[in-house]
Amino acid sequence: MKEAAGLKVPQKGYRLFKTKNWTVFVEGLWHNNPIFGMILGLCSALAVTNLMANALVMSLAVIVILVVNSTIISILKSVIPERVRMIAYMLIVSTLVITVDLMLKIFVPDISRALGPYVALIITNCIIMGRAEAFAINNPVGLTVSDALGAGMGYGFSLMTIAFFRELTGFGSLFGFRVIPESMTPAALFSIPPGAFFALGTFILIINAIRRRRAQ
Repeated sequence: MKEAAGLKVPQKGYRLFKTKNWTVFVEGLWHNNPIFGMILGLCSALAVTNLMANALVMSLAVIVILVVNSTIISILKSVIPERVRMIAYMLIVSTLVITVDLMLKIFVPDISRALGPYVALIITNCIIMGRAEAFAINNPVGLTVSDALGAGMGYGFSLMTIAFFRELTGFGSLFGFRVIPESMTPAALFSIPPGAFFALGTFILIINAIRRRRAQ
């Protein structure tokens, strides 16, 4: 009846993309992406992106820790004294990182060994601490989860894209499965640490060029 009377009935999907939660999510995913937007978390982007499996596990670990850490801080924001706020952040994120590190050693020991100390270094990841101080401590749980998911998935998107390029060109494989014939020599440069700088720089250059074009 409303449509017959010429009234517009907003669709549920359309309303979803107009919510504040969605806006916050997109900010972290794209506009303020940790890697190519805020230039944070570059150590792991350089260290673990030689293989897509490693990049995927690291991405999932950061997303889980980021979301849980931000949620806890948002819930406890009214009881955390300002003088010990950073100490509280470190205690919470350290507990989460140790838990995730132990789970990886139990369920995916090979990947855990390949990642080496980089999982433990999530404790000092600027993304985790940055979202806690810049957003979680000042916002309700719902928005905090959207912000953490956006930043975490933006980080994961960047890592997986770089890893796709590095593994394909460096090893001729994706997730360990060969997709380029052995007779075609891969560009081994991208499988070693110096190649990570070229891959990361190229990725940031391309993404920022796309963002500038879309902004015009």
